[in-house]
Amino acid sequence: MSPDTYLGRIVAAHRASSAGGPVGEKLLMEAEAAPPPRGFSDRIAASTGLGVIAEIKRRSPSKGDILPQLDPRVLAQEYCAGGAACLSVLTDEEFFSGSAKDLIAARATCDVPVLRKDFTVCEADVCEARIMGADAVLLITAALSDEELSSFHTLAQELAMDALVEVHDEDDLERALEVGAELIGVNQRDLRSFEVDRTRAARLAAWFPPEVIAVAESGIEGPDDARRLADAGNQAVLVGEWLLRGADRASGVEKLRGHEIGSRAPKALAARGSQPPSRPGSSDGR
Repeated sequence: MSPDTYLGRIVAAHRASSAGGPVGEKLLMEAEAAPPPRGFSDRIAASTGLGVIAEIKRRSPSKGDILPQLDPRVLAQEYCAGGAACLSVLTDEEFFSGSAKDLIAARATCDVPVLRKDFTVCEADVCEARIMGADAVLLITAALSDEELSSFHTLAQELAMDALVEVHDEDDLERALEVGAELIGVNQRDLRSFEVDRTRAARLAAWFPPEVIAVAESGIEGPDDARRLADAGNQAVLVGEWLLRGADRASGVEKLRGHEIGSRAPKALAARGSQPPSRPGSSDGR
């Protein structure tokens, strides 16, 4: 992976600061002893219509400060008042000004499941997510080798957590399906260039098997986008900036959620025939 991209720089920084290698027995035991997760995927599946994963984020590398003085407890209350199915909390400090304290505070405020939104690069990251109270962990396919993706996904399952496996194209999607991912997010923001393609999640949703929960991420700027993504078969949207910049965040969540979910299977057959997506060589050296 090129260090000249946003994703490359962020992942390189995380790998440099991580312990690496197999997780220690003490850390694993601490993770196993944590209170049971709330069921992230189950909450989305139980939503009536499109579910909303509302994000708590102070800043981003591409946009700079968004809401630097946010109180995660207040945001969590507002999101939950609007009917958010789940929360997503940035815990990366260097690039997003987040912390584990943000996740802990948000989760303690309401009873919805919480995703630890961070760059998982080792088994210890998965364990630490469970210890801080996360109900789901993010696995970015473009940042991980096949072996890492499989290992981290298995460990999350062993710790009773859900794993939101993030993809950007057909190649990523095939890799996610190969490890048995049942919750897959399509990030419409290319984490190499940080450019947004607002049609990406609708296109890729057609290739999701019916039993896999499809989540659209990034570039969602209101109810019209949410409705379009639901029509394409996405069961949830993960939204941060549009909600964070709004004056009434509870109302914002209400406007995004509840749209009827469209069918995916017929579009898959029409779009690419009966053959599975091809898996060309990866540009980042996998």
